[in-house]
Amino acid sequence: MSKKLLKKIIILSVVILLIVLFKVFNLGDYLSLSYIKESQEKFKALYAEKRVLVIAVYMIIYILVTSLSLPGAAVMTLAGGALFGLWAGTIIVSFASTIGATLAFLVSRFILKDWVQSKFRDKLKKINAGIEKEGTFYLFSLRLIPIFPFWLINLTMGLTEMPALTFYWVSQIGMLPGTIVYVNAGKELAKIESFSGILSPGLILSFVLLGLFPITAKKLLGLYKSRVMRSA
Repeated sequence: MSKKLLKKIIILSVVILLIVLFKVFNLGDYLSLSYIKESQEKFKALYAEKRVLVIAVYMIIYILVTSLSLPGAAVMTLAGGALFGLWAGTIIVSFASTIGATLAFLVSRFILKDWVQSKFRDKLKKINAGIEKEGTFYLFSLRLIPIFPFWLINLTMGLTEMPALTFYWVSQIGMLPGTIVYVNAGKELAKIESFSGILSPGLILSFVLLGLFPITAKKLLGLYKSRVMRSA
């Protein structure tokens, strides 16, 4: 058995083990909006006392959830807004989500890329050429407009020839607007103390932005692409 194959088996085993532990111990219950809301005051008190530790633990959990393609990233983003506020929450979530996405990308690439590229080389020629030519813009579009789940984008891009560094910085920039919107929604959700709070202007604006953001991003990208094609 080659060293590379052994490494693939070890990494795959670790990933499967972590996912199994997540399921067996029902850790998903701790990534629910209801649990975050119930524990909000406790988290805030802990954050006030040990800021660096709370940020570190939060980022580690977020990175694990994202890199293993587990459900809960959206709730974690809302929790980041509730706990850290808009600006600190945006920075923390932005880096944690991008690092986690890149790890998922790298795991997919290390374990599956060689096999996929060798088995479907002829069929993937056009895709590889397209990624080489417009991969940056294509990934940026996918990050801005959530047509596909982010975990699927992470794993699929790992099977292409896109450089890991390009994947990282495009993801960091492309996910940033959506991150700001979700973190802001989390910040506003944290303020709800009663049913009347649901009708607060800040929360209504946050949900309007959540709905309008994908449409606006799609229109802007379409306008940009049409201008590029006209000038070409």
